[in-house]
Amino acid sequence: MFSVIIPTYNNINYLKLCINSLNKNSTYEHELIFYINEGTDGTLEFIKKSGYKYSFSSENKGVCVAFNEGAKLATKKNLVLAHDDMYFCPKWDYFFNAELEKTQINDFFLSGTMVQPFESYINLDCGKNISEFNEKKLLDELPKIYFSDFQGTHWQPSLIPIKTWNKVGGFSEEFSPGLGSDPDFNMKLWVLGVRLFKGLGKVRVYHFSSMSLRKKAWNNGAKTFLLKWGMSIKFFKKYYLQSDQKFNGFLREPNKNIFYFLSLIKCKFHYFYLQLFKKR
Repeated sequence: MFSVIIPTYNNINYLKLCINSLNKNSTYEHELIFYINEGTDGTLEFIKKSGYKYSFSSENKGVCVAFNEGAKLATKKNLVLAHDDMYFCPKWDYFFNAELEKTQINDFFLSGTMVQPFESYINLDCGKNISEFNEKKLLDELPKIYFSDFQGTHWQPSLIPIKTWNKVGGFSEEFSPGLGSDPDFNMKLWVLGVRLFKGLGKVRVYHFSSMSLRKKAWNNGAKTFLLKWGMSIKFFKKYYLQSDQKFNGFLREPNKNIFYFLSLIKCKFHYFYLQLFKKR
């Protein structure tokens, strides 16, 4: 059904849980593709024995390279982008597919909803790490929680037609290893003309919250985004994606009221400051 691309970075126990959840909770069969960064914890040998498609780097290349290289191995019409610290909840793909069947346009971006053990999108504490993970509580309690569809995106898990992916050239690797790459990707889609950015409240993953980023593989994505687009990530999410508002249809051009211009002036001031700093 989908080509599911999962970067992994020495995170074998979480990766195994992620794969088990896909095998257990998917409605359809999917093409699983992995990008292994380092893999010194046994990940490389595990994936080789499992027979899944994969690419490998002996050093950490980050998620931008990982998604781009994974997409080269994909054979399905739609890509699902995910992370190795996600547990896919029951029928995640059924609800993605149901949305696809009623979508009448070629270019769009869909995302699921993250369930996390702290105040966030869906707040349900089923463990802050794998040793504390309470799968039974998650499967028992999560169906009782309603979460509406929303504008914008919670980034991953996300679904995009591979043709749309190719039109914008995938992820921008100047954001490697990855911070800021998701909003940059969405901005490239916006420039392309995409106006359907829809988060699905029924497509859910339990997220242990950036286990790979806890390894300190960081970059200044906010700065790179501002210098590239002339606006902040926060500004883009608020005025363009209308992030986290209840879904009410295709997005339109931003409402350019006084608050928009005041926020934009603040962005431009910060932008010119960074430009001046770069030259020194």
